[in-house]
Amino acid sequence: MVSKDGTPIAFERIGEGPPVILVGGGLDDGTENAPLARELARKFTVVNYARRGRGESGDTPPYAVRREVEDLDALVTEVGGPAFLYGVSSGGALALEAAALGVAVGKVAVYEVPYLVGEGMVAAWREYVARLGEALGRDDRDAALELFMRLARASDEEIAGARGAPVWPALVGMAHTLAYDAACLGDGPPPKRLAEIGQPVLVLTGGGLGGLPGFFDEAADALAAILPHRERRTIEGTGHVADAGRVAPVLSEFFTR
Repeated sequence: MVSKDGTPIAFERIGEGPPVILVGGGLDDGTENAPLARELARKFTVVNYARRGRGESGDTPPYAVRREVEDLDALVTEVGGPAFLYGVSSGGALALEAAALGVAVGKVAVYEVPYLVGEGMVAAWREYVARLGEALGRDDRDAALELFMRLARASDEEIAGARGAPVWPALVGMAHTLAYDAACLGDGPPPKRLAEIGQPVLVLTGGGLGGLPGFFDEAADALAAILPHRERRTIEGTGHVADAGRVAPVLSEFFTR
């Protein structure tokens, strides 16, 4: 499929039923959502795609969030829209932007969108964005990945282990898209314009597993406070990379209700 600006967008479509588009998060080319796509394909036509700059998708400069919204709009057209959206992490922010900008979507579900709440967190986010821009400006993708991992409170040992892992070169290849995720998240807090979303939105978090206890819940609560038609739920027993078997029934019930 080709987006409005001529960028090819790679996607997989499986299953039959109402269309659902899965929007991946940071440093993901669609791989993380593949198990969920298989689960949802029992009831839905599922589109799992690689956001621009990732995997087999193209990447036409200059980047703009609106261009990623146009990618989603093209995918909705591809499946004969309207379509449901499920966005993970920064992909959730993109899904919400698409809904706010009038893309033909039905219900929207988002999982652990990392908006920043509180002056300290917002300040840390803005410093990260500035340093990320500097690292990518000199094409130091290794440094960009380290900045991202430190933002997520990874230890020196965890960063060293990641550098030695087989997946590290693939992450380096996508490191420039960290700036795209940062653009989707904006200045940090959930933007007030999301109050314009007329569709029902399911705001999900996991059970607090991982190294950022309470962070995603605070972000989700701040988001839910803005949205006019929202439902807030927690899926216990799963982390930021959510278990497909736990998420799929929740999404299926929400989308078919």
